[in-house]
Amino acid sequence: MSWTAVTNSGSRVTSHLLHAFRTPVIFRITIRGFATVKPTAAAAAATMAATQRDPTTLSNYGVWRTRHTAVDFKIDFDNKRLQGSVTLRLESQLDKAGAEVVLDTRFVAVSGARVNDAAAQWELKPHADPLGAPLHVTLPEAVVAGAAKGETIELVLDVATTDKCTALQWLTPAQTSNRKHPYMFSQCQAINCRSIFPCQDTPDVKSTFDFRLTSALPTVASGVKVGDHEPTPGVEKVYAFEQKVPIPSYLFAVASGDIRTAAIGARSWVASGPEEVEACKWELERDMDKFLEVAEKLIFPYRWGEYNVLVLPPSFPYGGMENPIYTFATPTIISGDRQNVDVIAHELAHSWSGNLVSNASWEHFWLNEGWTVYLERRIGAGLHGEPEFDFSSIIGWKALEDAVSQFGHDHEYTKLIISHKNVDPEDVYSTVAYEKGFHFLYYLDRLVGRENFDKFIPHYFTKWAGKSLDSFEFKDTFVEFFNGLGDEPLKQKIATIDWEGRLYSPGLPPKPDFDTTLAKQCYDLAGKWKDSSFEPNLKDIEGLTANQLQVFLGEVQEQKGLSAERAQKMGAVYEFISSKNVEVLAAYYRIALEANDPTCVYGVAELLGRVGRMKFVRPLFRGLNEVNRDMALETFAKNRDFYHPICRGMVEKDLKI
Repeated sequence: MSWTAVTNSGSRVTSHLLHAFRTPVIFRITIRGFATVKPTAAAAAATMAATQRDPTTLSNYGVWRTRHTAVDFKIDFDNKRLQGSVTLRLESQLDKAGAEVVLDTRFVAVSGARVNDAAAQWELKPHADPLGAPLHVTLPEAVVAGAAKGETIELVLDVATTDKCTALQWLTPAQTSNRKHPYMFSQCQAINCRSIFPCQDTPDVKSTFDFRLTSALPTVASGVKVGDHEPTPGVEKVYAFEQKVPIPSYLFAVASGDIRTAAIGARSWVASGPEEVEACKWELERDMDKFLEVAEKLIFPYRWGEYNVLVLPPSFPYGGMENPIYTFATPTIISGDRQNVDVIAHELAHSWSGNLVSNASWEHFWLNEGWTVYLERRIGAGLHGEPEFDFSSIIGWKALEDAVSQFGHDHEYTKLIISHKNVDPEDVYSTVAYEKGFHFLYYLDRLVGRENFDKFIPHYFTKWAGKSLDSFEFKDTFVEFFNGLGDEPLKQKIATIDWEGRLYSPGLPPKPDFDTTLAKQCYDLAGKWKDSSFEPNLKDIEGLTANQLQVFLGEVQEQKGLSAERAQKMGAVYEFISSKNVEVLAAYYRIALEANDPTCVYGVAELLGRVGRMKFVRPLFRGLNEVNRDMALETFAKNRDFYHPICRGMVEKDLKI
């Protein structure tokens, strides 16, 4: 194997021109087919420039596109690696087939390649952050000579995960709740699938999947179960799954550990540790079928068969990850009061926005998340009444203000369309895509009227089902739909939309006039805290939901000026310091940290040692760093191995270490 510099010319042209290995493990990837004459390098580059719009992939998916992926992995807990084979079926995108396949990898050990059962030459180019090391596979002459546009080949690659894999977290028994068995789970969004196996790691490419996963512990994946899944204690077993709906690589998901399941709906199961599964069942079973019913009425019937939830160990870095069939969820939603289950409404909504209809690149991430937040709030309003929509939006607006303030109001990362050239999507990731994206859709909703917008929703998701699109295609779809209704006043409204400003302006969008029915009590109580002589009483918050408490705390934080003594009193009298609801506890600690309360740092450090969700971890570390940098560094060092690699890397940047 030789090592050369990456050239990759043409592979990172953006849409519309705007935009030390460990012991290796082996995977195989296969591709079969026919084709005609070698195209020139210039022709291949021209095709890529015309068809490839994702700057975060080094693959040549404009030349060869993945149509099916089959994995056959052994989950090796002893060596903390996946071992097995991967098969890719690739379709030629050229009239004359490309002479090589280029795939994304990041810290993957490759040991062999075969094309249509014949050995193929390959080169793993040098690694360069943030995109990794492209794998170039030279196709045999006979394959290139016989593969015209539309023909397929099968590529088999022998590869191995390494200890630098950014997508997998391996937990020792001591890191799990019952301390009996190890645990492994994946998190591939945004560009981490390439650290598990070579692939076209872009949301612009979707493929069907087959999974064969060998493990001594129960296993789930982002597909429908096939065959017998009854575990035999201490015995390795093959767990098979299939995903017949094409999905992008970032939705590849697998988890294995001491997992039990319980029914939470007609089409839904919850999976978690044996000690937690009943609590998870209670938390979710009341609302699961209701969520599905409202979502299907708003859009169209759910297309994935089952909708299940895997409640992961506490180091999971997100609130939820919308992996098809099995949403991966943080245990912080299991609060014993059913007040944090809106996370499930959000992840369920992703079954349409993100999973079925996907952003073509991470530059257009708002199409995934803005739509999902909008649908989540419509689901909430369908269950709890229209004021719930605005109340949730008020909470989201505060989160958006915090994110914009953190970046700076003129920062590139506060735009809806964000350039990702030479950028790691993890650095860009924030509430902006979620809330600013939501506000763009909410603006369109109010502009055309709810009745008209509700006609557009199923049209949009039907038109783009199974596909990926960018912001410009969204614009065209929206304009064509409403102009096509033949309503002249509506056409005039559509003509007033400042698409350029909405998509490219940094900072906050115009703030709507929210219905404050559910927020007034929160605002009134926060106003009382402006008076340093106000004496709090536990009855002040009697009857307030956890979400209302968050609005109250957010308003107090916005007012600023609270003394350390007053912050301590708030936490004690309102019993925030003993709250089992992490949303409430974390919101209180942010106030206490800003008040420079020297006593809160111990509670903050304790919370940071048991919760790995970045929503809480990053702002709390930033606040702790301001109050007591030594304790922040000590707390991070103590819990470093507890955090997921994605979370760990982001906190290191936040703490500048």
